[in-house]
Amino acid sequence: MGAGPIGLVSLLAARAFGAPRIVVVDFDDCRLSIAKNLSADEIVQVSTNIQDVGEKVVKIQNAMSSYIDVSFNCVGFNKTMSTALSAIGAGGKVCLIRLAQSEMTIPLTPAAAREIDVIGIFRYRNTWPLCIEFLGTGKTDVKPLITRRFGFSQKGRRCFPNQYYWWQCR
Repeated sequence: MGAGPIGLVSLLAARAFGAPRIVVVDFDDCRLSIAKNLSADEIVQVSTNIQDVGEKVVKIQNAMSSYIDVSFNCVGFNKTMSTALSAIGAGGKVCLIRLAQSEMTIPLTPAAAREIDVIGIFRYRNTWPLCIEFLGTGKTDVKPLITRRFGFSQKGRRCFPNQYYWWQCR
């Protein structure tokens, strides 16, 4: 869930770990295009409307064309968590990477009945050594994610004039 910077790096990491099939979900065409270029097997465009979760879950499951055992929520909203919990197969895992809301209302009872594990990751605890190894060995190539370069003498808003949406299509 999510094709922003966190989601795209998660895509690259999943590929490096040997994920056999990766489906990326987002509402933004531009970000989905980048995900497809970075090796996503399928992309699914969703809306921000919480009412269409059921319909989008079917689209995601069809795009995956097999049992979904792991989902990474790189957005962290009610809708994305509800969608991930609904799409995942029984006994699967949903990893909440981004925490966009301090509280969420999610369908936890049906997820618990299907024995879904919810795992949180915050500040990427204990992941740096592996990340450095993947970058150093070339197992993960983040160069396609670099959109601009700035010198150390450049400051703040001149580099990121719109801090909330600096990730732009090229």
